[in-house]
Amino acid sequence: MKLTDLIGNDFPEIAAQLTLETGAIEIDAITADSRQVVSGSLFVALAGSKADGAGFIDDAAARGAAAIVAASGISSLSSAPILSAKSPRRVLALAAARIFGRQPEMMVAVTGTAGKTSVAAFTRQIWAQSGFPAAMIGTTGVIAPGRNDYGSLTTPDPVSLHRLLADLADAGVTHAAMEASSHGLDQNRLDGVRLSAAGFTNLGRDHMDYHPTIEDYMAAKMRLFDGVLPKGSPAVIFADDAWSQQAIAAAHKGGHDVRTVGRKGDYLSLKRVEHFRHKQIAEVHVGSEIFEVHIPLAGDFQISNALVAAGLAMSTGVPAAAAMAALEKLQGASGRLELVGHAKNGALAYVDYAHKPDALENVLSSVRPFTTGRVVVVFGCGGDRDKGKRPIMGEIATRLADVVIVTDDNPRSEIPATIRAEIMAAAPGATEIGDRAAAIHEAVAMLQSGDTLIVAGKGHEEGQTVGSVTLPFSDHIELRNALGGA
Repeated sequence: MKLTDLIGNDFPEIAAQLTLETGAIEIDAITADSRQVVSGSLFVALAGSKADGAGFIDDAAARGAAAIVAASGISSLSSAPILSAKSPRRVLALAAARIFGRQPEMMVAVTGTAGKTSVAAFTRQIWAQSGFPAAMIGTTGVIAPGRNDYGSLTTPDPVSLHRLLADLADAGVTHAAMEASSHGLDQNRLDGVRLSAAGFTNLGRDHMDYHPTIEDYMAAKMRLFDGVLPKGSPAVIFADDAWSQQAIAAAHKGGHDVRTVGRKGDYLSLKRVEHFRHKQIAEVHVGSEIFEVHIPLAGDFQISNALVAAGLAMSTGVPAAAAMAALEKLQGASGRLELVGHAKNGALAYVDYAHKPDALENVLSSVRPFTTGRVVVVFGCGGDRDKGKRPIMGEIATRLADVVIVTDDNPRSEIPATIRAEIMAAAPGATEIGDRAAAIHEAVAMLQSGDTLIVAGKGHEEGQTVGSVTLPFSDHIELRNALGGA
């Protein structure tokens, strides 16, 4: 593809720099990693938190880069032409979309602090139940017909994302749901994804190590509606969150067809819920139709996620009756209030990904209605992340659980004991057991009939990062091992 066609009409400041000669340069690949440059590549130099891509321009040129895009004011002795851009990240995303070209014809994205993975997973399942070859892309990886790839990034980088979308389209996938993280939206990773609809779940404290304020965090989330979703498209918004009205206002301002769901919803209105140990019965009104839906998942928040997913599926062509029927066959996303097993005395044991205050509060509150004994929780906080949430989560745990064990999560470069101390300062009566496996086994050993155990924080993850090394570790495996001896 010629460079002038790759840039298109989206970047007039770059187009103004192109000559007939440079505009005719053939571009065969695109990357922001100089180590992946091959002959004919467009190298986009991005400024990151740990390194500035401008420092690798010469390396990219030496490896055969045909042209380079960088922020204004960057100079180099490179033989390849350097084009200045106001937003190199947006150039990377839109150019990647053009190079790979193909995407599933029906794409949706969901943002919010909690619930993104479940909504993407549920939307895929509703589509699949309706006969569409469907995929989900998110924190747990990629699930599609014939593939189940474990992942770790909520929103992949644009080159990886558009390569993946092309692969899915080539494999016959017509519908795909993806998570939209605040980092991904802020860094333009979803620009170039051709969305048919988008959703919002809720907002709580998270990523305060990246966003200066909660308002900045919300603004990043709202880029989904004011910068990515095409005008006039359906915006499915959970109506019962403290931030719902701001999301609704942002979607209206973006010129979208706003469809709210939940107890205050007007598109899907939740009227009544009965909670049971392994399921919930919800009465959902869709216009003049009334559905009694038996959702095979515990936790009030799972109903919220299911309604957003149903709203997205219905907004992309699934009839209401089919969507409601599909909700009765949902399987929970990996590590999202996932029942791993039970002790010999019948006590239930769950793994949940809750690693932020609102999520921990939601999961502990959700199991209380069906717990006749004690709620027991094992959790920690990650290192090199928002330190302010540690005492908040300690307070939530001791307020909502009867037994609290504070352990290590992913300490990364921080001293694990320091992280635990910051949690324990707000968790009077909690027990501290640094070794996560030992903490899980201790929690299982103390379970009594009627108790519910939540092992929170890591969910689907299959490793524990200590220092710069990620060691094999699975809450699922440790919990099963402990239950086997209980």
